[in-house]
Amino acid sequence: MLEGFQRTQFTDDGVTHPVFIAGTGPAIIVMHEIPGITPQVAEFSRRLVDEGFRVYMPSMFGTPGKAMSNVYVGQEMIRAACISREFNVLAKRGSSPITSWLRALSRHAYEECGGPGVGAIGMCLTGNFALALMVDPWVMAPVLSQPSLPFGISDGYSRALHVSDDDLATIKTRAVEEGQCVLGLRFTGDRMSPPERFERLRTELGENFEGIEIDSSKGNPNGIKGMAHSVVTTDLVDEDGHPTQAALHRVISFFHENLDRPE
Repeated sequence: MLEGFQRTQFTDDGVTHPVFIAGTGPAIIVMHEIPGITPQVAEFSRRLVDEGFRVYMPSMFGTPGKAMSNVYVGQEMIRAACISREFNVLAKRGSSPITSWLRALSRHAYEECGGPGVGAIGMCLTGNFALALMVDPWVMAPVLSQPSLPFGISDGYSRALHVSDDDLATIKTRAVEEGQCVLGLRFTGDRMSPPERFERLRTELGENFEGIEIDSSKGNPNGIKGMAHSVVTTDLVDEDGHPTQAALHRVISFFHENLDRPE
């Protein structure tokens, strides 16, 4: 399932996780969704490698390469959300502790690859982590795919961004002064990634937030199921004219726009 990737270990401040690396070119940190690095997540990373990027794919939970199943998703959701100290799924004004490790990894990737900066994409549980990484100046292309933290247990949680007020101020400064953009993806019927979160991002970042919301309402013209969640992996329909394929292509072009520039 992970053929072509080199498995390494990365340690920062006593925390170690496996990292799967492949490709050459500007660095992109691919942060997998629940339940882990599934074949679909690996395939997404291979697309980025084929586009001329060097992918760093950390394994934060789950078994790398294991196929998705309902039981597997449930097990890893419990472990990550309820047991692991590295994740704080209800933090409204603060990031999960593991983002400190991810920031160190992104710095390492930038130092190794050079170029104008590093790209980052988070998915589901890790979706907002790409926003948290934006506090560092070398993170140039943050993508939030179906960002799900904090869990939307109330209106306040649904609007929250899982970053501290100070970090949000830094992110807004980068957006205004540097023109740094943030790309977001979600299905309209996805309760795990509520629409209020995108509304908040538009309020905070204005025209520097590009939100792609794919119609998954009942009777939608593309037959997308109401429970659709994973835009560029599990629920991707890689067919011409399909909105998920268009979203995938926009992610790739967003990385090229921000990372292919000369230093």
